[in-house]
Amino acid sequence: MAAAQRKDDEQAKLWNSSAGCAWVESQVLLDQVLQPFEDLLVEAVAASGARHVLDVGCGTGSTTRAIARLLGANGQSVGIDISEQMIEAARMLAEQERAPATFICADAQTHAFAPASFDMIMARFGTMFFTDPVQAFTNLRQAAAAEARMCFVAWRGPEDNPFMTAAERAAASLLPNLPPRVPDAPGQFGFADAKRVRAILEQGGWTHIDIQPIDVPCALPEKELVSYGTRFGLVGIALREADPQTRAQVAGAVRAGFEPFVHGDEARFTAGCWMVRAR
Repeated sequence: MAAAQRKDDEQAKLWNSSAGCAWVESQVLLDQVLQPFEDLLVEAVAASGARHVLDVGCGTGSTTRAIARLLGANGQSVGIDISEQMIEAARMLAEQERAPATFICADAQTHAFAPASFDMIMARFGTMFFTDPVQAFTNLRQAAAAEARMCFVAWRGPEDNPFMTAAERAAASLLPNLPPRVPDAPGQFGFADAKRVRAILEQGGWTHIDIQPIDVPCALPEKELVSYGTRFGLVGIALREADPQTRAQVAGAVRAGFEPFVHGDEARFTAGCWMVRAR
């Protein structure tokens, strides 16, 4: 399987183990939280007039299926992701919904796409995990037809996303093995530096690059906060080896750390992101 190309890579290992499982098990919740970004991308595809769309880092495929519903039988919506668990879930969900979406379990950085086969390349937080982003965007450019467009959403920095870092701040004193955030490393905030993103795209052969900050209101049920804060991100990774007592202590600390965001029965936050467009 093509996904095996990076099985020795840290990101591939992560998304084919605990992280991939967590996303599959929390698929409904995560799709709900990220719905505003799906809406933005569907709107961008609709405005572009594209008929052959590639969804990079598609995860469990919500955006891929949404684009498939938009395009119908006269279009093509293809999702690619390195996680076998998430692609399996994406295929199952597409079949259940009878959505005409197709999925590839492979690494978009190296996968041999048919040349010039897509007139739109998009991603909902799927572009920040490449070990060699210049190679990845060069490969995606070769998959893009002449005058094809690209549109993707990526997180800005941790300082712009206090909700996304609340759990690790709250749990830091309890988890001495909590790994540090490394600027520009593959991961959630790998594209925080807009100048770096522009340089990557230029080196990959993309032009007409436009990078705009967007602040998107998001929410999730208050009752899901502890699960969310202890299953994902750096805290979720650190807790894999934790004993029950530590887990309980971390859960309490994480819930307290989210308190500033709680409004009644839901937690509300603003997601600080980049909307990136290129051709």
